[in-house]
Amino acid sequence: MAKAKVAKAKRRVLVAWTKEDVENLRTFAKEKLSGPQAAKKLRRTPGAVAQKAMALGVRFRSIRRKAR
Repeated sequence: MAKAKVAKAKRRVLVAWTKEDVENLRTFAKEKLSGPQAAKKLRRTPGAVAQKAMALGVRFRSIRRKAR
């Protein structure tokens, strides 16, 4: 019987927030970007950006979505 190849799970790499990242986060919030848009520019996950923003007391604009 042949053994099936088992894919290794990708490990998460924690990247520390630099002063420049924090400044950019605050700038994006002032520019009225959404959280996911800021995450894309910072090359981080939306969850990571949301957590950091909450810790810093930074608020992003909310997007009103159409009800289905």
